[in-house]
Amino acid sequence: MDKKQLVIIGSGPAGLAAAIYAGRAELHGLLLEKLSPGGQVLITDRVENYPGFPDGISGFELVDKMAAHAKKFGIEQRNDEVVSIERRDDALSISLAGEDNILTEAIIIATGATHRSLGVKGEKELTGKGVSYCATCDGPFFRDQVVAVVGGGDSAVQEAIFLTRFAKKVYLIHRRDELRATKVLQKKAFDNDSIELVWDSVVEEIIGADSVEAVRIRNKKTDQDSVLEVQGVFIFVGIQPNTGFVKGLVEMDEQGFIKTDEWMRTSEKGIYAAGDCRSKPLLQIVTAVSDGATAAFAVEHDLS
Repeated sequence: MDKKQLVIIGSGPAGLAAAIYAGRAELHGLLLEKLSPGGQVLITDRVENYPGFPDGISGFELVDKMAAHAKKFGIEQRNDEVVSIERRDDALSISLAGEDNILTEAIIIATGATHRSLGVKGEKELTGKGVSYCATCDGPFFRDQVVAVVGGGDSAVQEAIFLTRFAKKVYLIHRRDELRATKVLQKKAFDNDSIELVWDSVVEEIIGADSVEAVRIRNKKTDQDSVLEVQGVFIFVGIQPNTGFVKGLVEMDEQGFIKTDEWMRTSEKGIYAAGDCRSKPLLQIVTAVSDGATAAFAVEHDLS
């Protein structure tokens, strides 16, 4: 059975930062990734708040630079999915989907989070047929069409602005009477003639046969239903942590985010958490990178 000092699960910004610091500390480590490096950053069109890039940088380019940096320090990388983790005496055993097991002294969980769904009629059936959770991926398909964006946070407003590059009109549907996004993003949205705000409303149904044709919405204040004819629906109503494989092993909050101390240590000895899967007030690239660096430093400290 393969034995490591450290296994990092997930290669988004938190996992890549942890890999850089672990490599520099000459820890015998492994970086595990189910898909490809990057996580949610890969579907971010423009990153404008990461230090060192005053003109902004694409999510793909930023992750590419991080991955190259991690590779430079020689940490082993492997594509596989973690099924479960269990304690085995003084070590931790990781079961992989590839029917392999790895023993390790420490684990950094950096599996990030994924977008939440609305759970309304038509959403699942029309996903990939006009329903999307990634404006960067699918925006170009809606050139000169009408689309709706659901949500009121930074992601929803930022992606609504991005979609105006292609769509002739963007409805921004929000359940409250004011947005939660930062003031800078709000101003950009309010100043954009292609964006129409739909306040106090929730989506009740996404309508369409082979593709999206409309959304049925309900105004929460008047309780009146109405239908907006759209060809696409982009959903940004929060995220959920990718932590199901450690449920019951480490302490989590009510939403499933992993609780840690300031050293990124979880309730289980030898297991650390970093990035968007961790319970914290701000889910951003810069905080994920900070978490990853801290977690790797904590591993080096604790193992020594």
